[in-house]
Amino acid sequence: MKKALKLFALATIVMAASCASPEKMAKMADSVKVSCNPAVLEVVNGQIFATVTAECPKDYFNPKVIMEVTPVIVYEGGEAAMKPFKYQGDKVKDNYRVISSKGQTVTEQLKFDYVEGMEKCFLELRSRVIAGNKSIALPTKKVADGANTTYMLVKRQGDLSFKKDAYKEIITSTAEGQIKYLVNSSQVRGSELKGASVKDFQAALDAISRDERATITGTEIVAYASPEGNESKNNKLSGDRSASANKVWGQVTKGVETANPDVKSVGEDWEGFQQLVAESNIEDKDLILRVLSMYSDPAVRENEIRNMSQVFTTLKGEVLPELRRARLIANVEYKNYTNEELLQLLEQNADILDEEALLRVASVVNDFDKKEDIYKKAVERYGSDRAQYNLAVTYLAQGKDAQGEQALAKVKANDGDVLNAKGVIALRNEDLDTAENLFRKAGNADGKANLGIVQLLTGRYEEAAETLKDKEGCCNNKVLAYILTNQLEKAAESVHCRDTRVQYLKAIICARQGDAQGVKENLERAFVTPEWKDRATRDIEFAGYEF
Repeated sequence: MKKALKLFALATIVMAASCASPEKMAKMADSVKVSCNPAVLEVVNGQIFATVTAECPKDYFNPKVIMEVTPVIVYEGGEAAMKPFKYQGDKVKDNYRVISSKGQTVTEQLKFDYVEGMEKCFLELRSRVIAGNKSIALPTKKVADGANTTYMLVKRQGDLSFKKDAYKEIITSTAEGQIKYLVNSSQVRGSELKGASVKDFQAALDAISRDERATITGTEIVAYASPEGNESKNNKLSGDRSASANKVWGQVTKGVETANPDVKSVGEDWEGFQQLVAESNIEDKDLILRVLSMYSDPAVRENEIRNMSQVFTTLKGEVLPELRRARLIANVEYKNYTNEELLQLLEQNADILDEEALLRVASVVNDFDKKEDIYKKAVERYGSDRAQYNLAVTYLAQGKDAQGEQALAKVKANDGDVLNAKGVIALRNEDLDTAENLFRKAGNADGKANLGIVQLLTGRYEEAAETLKDKEGCCNNKVLAYILTNQLEKAAESVHCRDTRVQYLKAIICARQGDAQGVKENLERAFVTPEWKDRATRDIEFAGYEF
């Protein structure tokens, strides 16, 4: 019996020894393997996420204890702690996660709100073991160093484009006169050369020749026959009229230098006939127009119209004589005001500027206050919706978001530009869901570039790289997207400008490629702007580099 009791006591001692006491758990803390993914913390959309894994060996966790583990980020200026994770041994009657004394791997997801200064930080686990009224602190475990904030280099103000003007540097126009002929005749009558139409044409040519801004780029003679009678005869008659008009061209244009005219013969002028009928007050004109639309054969058309005898009598007197003609045409180009002249007119005589001229001069003015004044003038004078939109963009470009939003609300259009501008306002108000929806609806280049911003801010780096891949020009965000997806060669190839922000990004590319000299050279260029030196001293991307 005594031998049995001794064996029982010995077994009890062995069993007790097989599970560590709280004190022994503290001493054995190094036997617990802890890892963190990522090893360098990363900030995404204003938060830090990490996965911590702890491998507890057999006989480490005491069946009768509770363990509290508190993840803490320690940074310059303070620390941030999560709510503790609690675990219990096999024999504890509570509702915490059970850790077996036989050994167990535990994985937990960590989440912290980013606070400025966390760039230089470390993540540690502070633990204690509780057994009854007794609490024993375990050695603190440091599991991660630093927090990467590279995504914060996104240029997030948003792309906005002004609506373009329709101002024409060159205005095309024509000067025109007519020579009319008698029925079945190609002879130019003297009365026609002295008539109002030819005299007006001559006066226009004279004015053009004296206008330094005007140039005659070409001249034409276009002759016709009225659509009555034999078609082949009319075609010949039209040709004869073009020839007779060409013979008197020099007489008509005497004193004005013009090139030889391009002489054309149209034949029967059904197009002119239809236009004159449509513009007339002739009774049954709708019936005539219907006949023209129903039949394409000239003979059938004429026959059908002649059958309307009363109507045809009116046509013979009012319409057909107007079609027996030769048009004398001068094609003219006028040089409009240059940008420099528009700027002068803006100061001296702004009232003569039309809507398009105001929109153009606003586009070449650099001073935002002047831009605002010009766009307001265009809105007040012409009710210009484009100017109203551009006024909103002018405010937004200056960071006057409230004024920009108010101005945008008065824009009548709701096109891609307007949707994109509304998205930019939502982006600046941190309403990323609304911003993304509006950028997608905008369907234009600016909307696509701004969608890339939202994707970068929300940690969807692969999507951002795909969205921004076709972005032209100096695109900070395209370079950043390639860096965050570790497409470093593409990132380097996408650098097309030398502003200090991009130089800083180039330094990051070099750091990730292990190019110490490239880091040094690009940071030196970036440090022209002092803020980049301040950031670099705290940036985990440059850990181990001296500058």
